[in-house]
Amino acid sequence: MSKFRLIPYKLEEVKGRTKEIPVGVRLIEAESIWEKGFQGEEVVVAVIDTGCQTDHSDLQDRIIGGYNFTEDYGGDPNVFLDNNGHGTHVCGTIGATQNGQGVVGVAPKVKLLVLKVLNGRGEGSVEAVTQAIEYATTWKGCNGESVRVISMSLGSPEDDFGLHEAIQKAVEQNIVVVCAAGNEGDGSGETSEYSYPGAYQEVVEVGSVNLQKRLSYFSNTNDEVDLVAPGEKILSTYPRNQYASLSGTSMATPHVSGAIALLIHQYEAENNERITESEIYDLLISHTISLGYSKLEEGNGLLQLGINVPAKN
Repeated sequence: MSKFRLIPYKLEEVKGRTKEIPVGVRLIEAESIWEKGFQGEEVVVAVIDTGCQTDHSDLQDRIIGGYNFTEDYGGDPNVFLDNNGHGTHVCGTIGATQNGQGVVGVAPKVKLLVLKVLNGRGEGSVEAVTQAIEYATTWKGCNGESVRVISMSLGSPEDDFGLHEAIQKAVEQNIVVVCAAGNEGDGSGETSEYSYPGAYQEVVEVGSVNLQKRLSYFSNTNDEVDLVAPGEKILSTYPRNQYASLSGTSMATPHVSGAIALLIHQYEAENNERITESEIYDLLISHTISLGYSKLEEGNGLLQLGINVPAKN
């Protein structure tokens, strides 16, 4: 049976109350979309991870629902709390609320569907991940909401047919699936390292750069990398109402997931029509700039939401 694990990450620092917009959020220029009046409102992002501290002051207003696919908490499906830390951190980067109490996520009015597939040790089965993708694909909220983005900062070295098929079905339903590239990189852009589901062609695979816009030495390089985002010393929410700085492609991925929520909100408000998955992808890539690395290393480049893209005619 294939085993899934968290994309390895490094814990840099844990601290108490803070009040700031994290450098990573600034680096991708999320504020340029906020200033136009778009913060991801009513867009639902499914976070498939270790769960979330649901009563964290910066997250409690963002969570629309959840489900536990692990044996943690006695296997109770309704208890999707985070007993690791990783999922809470990812959730904060996507959508920590702009309430003045702590950090701010990329899309501070997004809705988060928390799907716990990894236990407190950061381990889980491919079956759990597949079931969570299927759950997200068919989920409906109390007011008819549906998932628009799936964010996964996890991986396995093994390709799995059922997992791949579930992702393909999600994409067919116009859900954008965003995945971490992985942290097995050897620092060379001439070699390729693959982690699944990131390496599937249908997903948006995210590599990592540091806060100085240099490619992270650990970031996997391969021909499926779509873009890069900040993934080193990323400040976000953490269990026990704390905040932490973590490093890894796990941290780059939620920057992109949150950015997609902003772009969906903006596009659909301005054009009064629903955007498709392929259109979202094209719009996302139009908001990237090359850092001068190879395609294997940076894909289409660094996420930059401040780029002025012509309005649809």
